Amino acid sequence: MITMIGGFFWLGGELLLPGVAVLCSDWKVLQGAISGALLLLSGYWCCHLLFPESPRWLLATRQLNRCKAELCLFSRANGIDTGEDFAEIDSLWRGFPRPRYYSFCSLVGTRLIWRNALILGFTTFIGSGIRPCFARNLMALGGSTPYFLQAGSEVLACISLCITVNHWGRRAVLLLFTILTGFCSLLLLALTQYLFTAVSIAISVLGSLSSHAVVMLSVFYASEVLPTVIRGSGLGIILGLSMLGRASFPMIVLQQRSGFFLHHVVFSSFCILSVLSLLLLPETKRKALPDTLRQGEGLRRPPLLLQATQDAVPLLSHGKPRADYNPDSYAQLASSTKKMIRSNSTHGQDNKALTND
Repeated sequence: MITMIGGFFWLGGELLLPGVAVLCSDWKVLQGAISGALLLLSGYWCCHLLFPESPRWLLATRQLNRCKAELCLFSRANGIDTGEDFAEIDSLWRGFPRPRYYSFCSLVGTRLIWRNALILGFTTFIGSGIRPCFARNLMALGGSTPYFLQAGSEVLACISLCITVNHWGRRAVLLLFTILTGFCSLLLLALTQYLFTAVSIAISVLGSLSSHAVVMLSVFYASEVLPTVIRGSGLGIILGLSMLGRASFPMIVLQQRSGFFLHHVVFSSFCILSVLSLLLLPETKRKALPDTLRQGEGLRRPPLLLQATQDAVPLLSHGKPRADYNPDSYAQLASSTKKMIRSNSTHGQDNKALTND
């Protein structure tokens, strides 16, 4: 949820950027205004009350004293008196455990976590790097229209993710948008000179929407796949790969667009490769977030094909159910059993009498 909210704030900044650019007549003033706004974020790092540490991360890294202090801070802020009773936390670790810190290099000894991080980082890089292929066709409109078309497609991508992810799952939606991105890219790569301008612009807008959905969902997916002990460093690496993909287009512009066709071909091929690699990811829908590396290793991918879990035909055919027997009601089980025994004994006595006669 926090990742999606952060994505909406990112879109809000993109929508406000043209207005700030109009107020700042010079690009140097605009750069200074943006840098000054970023300097305000240093207050979160200096003031502990504004941006406290995560108790979940502190507990996962065995920093029990700091975890208790953060929980006391939260309880006082919410007006709740806990009485400093943290017996449940003390029961998790006996004695005085030493804090254990992890870095992104800790993934070297894992089997599945590093693979999931590599796939999601690669997908994020592809989704960010392929967007200039769609933005180039929008430049034919001129003015600020291409910018607002891209920003509007990003808003639609965020809304579509909020609607579909909880219903269809993370992996299925990511596969869908990745396939859609590759399809739009291949269409523009092969049929640009044969398409009408309006059709080319429509495909570019659709590709921009799907590529942004790929980037945003990959980051959101990584925040659920990566364990708590390395979630911060892992997300930092993946976001860094996203910025690296965005930096590919300015590099091509500096070279006077001499390598744009090769850039389009390479990223389209990578997009197809990304579709195949996404099949190896686990599904995290309605699953608890992993805290340790062992829990992260326990996330397995679902089967590609549906498998029957039990036989369709029962071994013994069920007879007609008795009206006085209800197996779901344990309160009536004893009385029903007594009735069955009495009826069986009555039939047995009648049969014995008939035999004697």
